[in-house]
Amino acid sequence: MLKYKFDKIQTFNMKKIIATTNAPAAIGPYSQAVEVNGMLFISGQLPVDPATGEFAPGGITEQTTQSFKNIKAILDEAGYSFDTVVKTTVFLADMSLFADMNAVYSKQFGETFPARSAFAVKSLPKNALVEIEAIAVKG
Repeated sequence: MLKYKFDKIQTFNMKKIIATTNAPAAIGPYSQAVEVNGMLFISGQLPVDPATGEFAPGGITEQTTQSFKNIKAILDEAGYSFDTVVKTTVFLADMSLFADMNAVYSKQFGETFPARSAFAVKSLPKNALVEIEAIAVKG
């Protein structure tokens, strides 16, 4: 029989739901972001302009820019910044869009970039070209 000894018991704070009108409202049963124990988990952000409810006009460059505007609005609401982002996941409608997405992506962060995964998926909600999710941590 295995016996475990616990020297410390870690307690977890209750999760806090983060919502802002400066980013698009969730279009399903999920939150824009959830904060717990100094970590912020931002749901995938489509390139929806919260003022119009429509995609940013243009192609992958404009859509990636809008997705990052939405992430920034959520980070700001929760008291985080791009400097606190440690991981992103980028979903693309096609990998041929990667270079143009990457050109916008590289301008969002300071000298240190977060870890990242990027995938081409069969389709994105509302036929978006890009969706980006992020995890940020307070030090």
